[in-house]
Amino acid sequence: MQMNARSVNLALYSLPMNAGRYSRQILFSGIGNEGQDALSKSRVTIIGCGALGSLQAEMLVRAGIGSLRIIDRDFVEESNLPRQLLFTEADAKENQPKAIAAARRLKLINSEIHLDALVTDVNYANIEDLIADAQIIVDGTDNFETRYLINDAAVKSGTPWVYGAAVGSYGVQMTIRPGITPCLRCIWSDPPSPGTFPTCDTGGVILTAIGMVASAQVTEALKLLIGRFDDLHNSLLEFDVWTSRFGRLNVKEARLADCSCCWKKDFAFLASHGGQLATTLCGRNAVQVLPGGRDSRVDLNELAENLKAVGEVTVNQYLLRLHARPYEITVFADGRGIIQGTEDTALARSLYSRYVGS
Repeated sequence: MQMNARSVNLALYSLPMNAGRYSRQILFSGIGNEGQDALSKSRVTIIGCGALGSLQAEMLVRAGIGSLRIIDRDFVEESNLPRQLLFTEADAKENQPKAIAAARRLKLINSEIHLDALVTDVNYANIEDLIADAQIIVDGTDNFETRYLINDAAVKSGTPWVYGAAVGSYGVQMTIRPGITPCLRCIWSDPPSPGTFPTCDTGGVILTAIGMVASAQVTEALKLLIGRFDDLHNSLLEFDVWTSRFGRLNVKEARLADCSCCWKKDFAFLASHGGQLATTLCGRNAVQVLPGGRDSRVDLNELAENLKAVGEVTVNQYLLRLHARPYEITVFADGRGIIQGTEDTALARSLYSRYVGS
């Protein structure tokens, strides 16, 4: 039934005095006063604050959630700007970490939200601590390795998580409730082999595909946060915004009785491998190095002094960048390094040890 202008106004007058900002969400029957109250007390963790993550974060903050933790290991680059909506040219010029730049922008959008911005790598050594107080986890990552890590940690802790991915004009989305729905490893038991699927750097990506996936993810997240479980779609959604093809694969009964993760509790991706972590960054011609998988604080100003004779050095409170041609080495305050100019992990480790230390 279509409401006329008079009935809309009467509905607005019937709202509680404190509805104000969120009145249009409260008018929506799926949320209402109780739902908005639940959102205001909710705690969400977004892992990855690139194209998907930045859009998810803005939607959730505008919706009035209570607390948002944003975790991202990277910094803003100019090539991010066409699709990562929270960032500006100034963020790229100043080498701002994505989590920090996002939190600053989000605080201007909604100052009532508690924001926790973490500039760190998510790995087997820290993910359980990072998600410990989250009601739900929202996937803003760009690689399968981290998604399988999230899946193991979420299933182990019983934390719902909202999966999503986009490349080219295509996107997928699925919501995972441990013990109730299939987990990621029920659908795909192992990550695909390298080169099997296109990435954003080999197949490109358009913002509209990202918008479709992020919208589906945030809608599912809102349902989880306010307890509207019967409204969850229980599907693997597929979109192709360029060809206008949309699909829905019902996965409600797809939970495997012999799933190594959610049935056998074999959390292989959480298993400690020890030593130095080195990860090739998809499509970046770069390797991330994390010594020992531990957080090792670095005095960036002291390191800058030590590296002056090596090459051009720029530094701010979050990171240091060394231009040692043909390589560019970025060191974060938590000890992580990103070595650009190679995909050879052994060489990246060697360069990190040479310029930063073992």
